[in-house]
Amino acid sequence: MPLQIAKPGIARITKHMVKNEAKTAPPPSVLLHSNENAFGPSPHALAAFRAASADLERYEEDAHGFLAPHLSARYGPDTDAIMIGQGSDDILARIARVYLGPETSLVRLESGYLKVPNYAHANDAEVVSVRGNDLSASIDAMLAAVDGRTRIVYLANPENPAGTCVGADELRRLRAGLPDEALLVIDAAYEEFADVGTPTHEMFAGDPNVVVCRTFSKVFGLAGARIGWATGTPETLDPVRRIGLTFPVSTPALHAARAALQDRAHEAWVVAETRRLRAWLTAELTRLSLQPVPSHANFVLVRFPDMGRSAAEATKALAEQGILIRRFASPIFDDYARITIGHEQELRRAVTALEAFLRQAAA
Repeated sequence: MPLQIAKPGIARITKHMVKNEAKTAPPPSVLLHSNENAFGPSPHALAAFRAASADLERYEEDAHGFLAPHLSARYGPDTDAIMIGQGSDDILARIARVYLGPETSLVRLESGYLKVPNYAHANDAEVVSVRGNDLSASIDAMLAAVDGRTRIVYLANPENPAGTCVGADELRRLRAGLPDEALLVIDAAYEEFADVGTPTHEMFAGDPNVVVCRTFSKVFGLAGARIGWATGTPETLDPVRRIGLTFPVSTPALHAARAALQDRAHEAWVVAETRRLRAWLTAELTRLSLQPVPSHANFVLVRFPDMGRSAAEATKALAEQGILIRRFASPIFDDYARITIGHEQELRRAVTALEAFLRQAAA
C-alpha cells in the first residue's frame, strides 16, 4: 500500500503567484515583485545584526523574553499579550493549525491574500471566499458568509495584493457581528503605510476573539530576517505558542528587530518616501491609461484593460529588461499586475519600460 497523506486537504494546496514567463532575460536588476522595503532596514538594525552574528553557535533560548518587552514599550500591549514568530506567515499558519480542522471553515475576502486558503486546506478545513466591492472588503458579505462551521474570519488591512483598506468603524462592525466561537484574524503587515488612526491592536486590546498579526518585513525592512509578532489575549495565544518551534527566531534577527524599533527617524523616512512614490507611481500609471487601484500599502496593483496589451505580456516584457513585477494565480487577477514601491530611479525605469511596451503593442 502506498504511503498515504494524513491530511487530504494538503492536496488542495496550490501556488498563489505566477512564475515569471520571460524566455530570455538579463539577471533581474529591478525587484518590484515581492513587497520588500527597497529602502532597507535602519543602519542600527544592520549593525546589530552583524554584531550578533559573531555568536551564531548559540541559540537565543527566550525570543519572547528578548523582544516582547521592547514591543510592549513601543506599542503598549502587555508582554503576555505578545507572541513572536518567523514572520507573520508563521503565525498565520500556526493559528490555522490550532483553530481549524475538519468540519470547520475559514472566511476570507475572495481577492484577499492568496496564501491564506492554503493554511486552511493544510488542516482539512473549508475556505469560504467572499466577493467584495470591486477589490475592497464587503463587511456585509463577510458577515453573511459566517455560519456554525466558521472558526476563523481573516482580513488583511491593508489588503494584499489590492492595497485596499477598511476603516475602523467597519472593522468594529465585523467583530461585533461574529459569534463567540469565531476568531477574527487581522493581518496588519502594511498598517504603517496607511492612515488608519487608532492602531488595530489597540482597537481590539483585551478581546479574546481577535488576533492582530504584525511583521518586521515591511516598514522595518527585515524581510530576510523572517521575524513577526502578534497581539491577542494570553488565553488565545497560548495554544498557538505551544506548537511553535523550540528556537523560533535567529539571534541576529532578534537583535536587528530590537534596534529597528528604536530608530523612529528611519521608520518615518521610509513611510514618507513610500507614500510619496506611491502617489507618483499611481499618477504615472493613470497617465498611461492603465487602471491603478488606490493603495494604502507599499505597492500598487494595476489593471491592464486592453487584452491586446495584457498584464501577462507586460510582465514578460519588463522581465526581459530585468524588471520584475508580480502576477497572481487567481482568475480575479488575470488582468492585473502588482508593482512594489522601489527607489525612484527603479520606478522611473519600470514606467519607461511600460510606456514603451504599450506603445509597441498599440502599433
